[in-house]
Amino acid sequence: MQRILFYIVYAFLWVISILPFPIFYFVSDCIYVLVYRIIGYRKKTVRANIKLTLPHLSDKEVLQVEKKFYHHMCDMFMEMIKTMNISEKEIKKRFTFTNIDVFHEYEAKNKSVIVMYAHYASWEWSIALVPYAKYTCFGIYKKIKNPYFDKMVRDIRSKFGGFLIDTKSTVKTIKENESKGILGVYGFISDQTPSLSKAKYWNNFMGHYVPIHTGSENLARELDMNVLYMKVMKTKRGHYEATFIPITDDAKSMPENEITNRFIREVEKQIYETPEYYFWTHKRWKFKKEKAQ
Repeated sequence: MQRILFYIVYAFLWVISILPFPIFYFVSDCIYVLVYRIIGYRKKTVRANIKLTLPHLSDKEVLQVEKKFYHHMCDMFMEMIKTMNISEKEIKKRFTFTNIDVFHEYEAKNKSVIVMYAHYASWEWSIALVPYAKYTCFGIYKKIKNPYFDKMVRDIRSKFGGFLIDTKSTVKTIKENESKGILGVYGFISDQTPSLSKAKYWNNFMGHYVPIHTGSENLARELDMNVLYMKVMKTKRGHYEATFIPITDDAKSMPENEITNRFIREVEKQIYETPEYYFWTHKRWKFKKEKAQ
């Protein structure tokens, strides 16, 4: 039954993926009406998150951010589908890098590179980095229970030659690669909320004291890996621009949690600048404390 459902859904998505961009984004607009206006998918969570973290906004401004976010979310979901048939030439045109030389400088130091980024703008099309990389690229992702859809996501995200590592195998796989002398570029979306049982570090994020993942920092410090932050901005519909911001090329000497703190501060800057491109449906602040303890 799972296989039959998958083939039906896959055929539908494949047809969408070959649509010309004007029609493609018209479909996205229709999905927006369904998701936002009819279903109201996680609308209460989105509105609560925006009000919680951007209290200076008026109710009218909150509503504007909310609507723009849902339009963007639908676009990004559609763009993930588009990846099924997008060419390398096309994605390079739509996801550009302002300073790819900085990335190459970090690769040239002959150490593996961790690229940290957030649920902001487009993380799906960040696979545009793969053709530029000297090292093998790996993306960290959460495995999907349905094996057919999991394979589909893996195929989409590894389209240009990268590989995926599921979260449960991340540490083991990276350590094995390092022990074998395999240099890699590892993409970490590092703004997720850890479970309370794994909440080892708390700090302020968007004005609230919350648990913060430190997994990428721990690996960087232990294995002496270089760390970059990839700041992705949406320049117009269907077009993104990424800028590499160095965090450290000497992770072992960094004070504990400093790598994580620098990452969080960069994410905050982006959200304050253009809040509608952050992924507000996540319950990012569900474990917040009123103050540091």
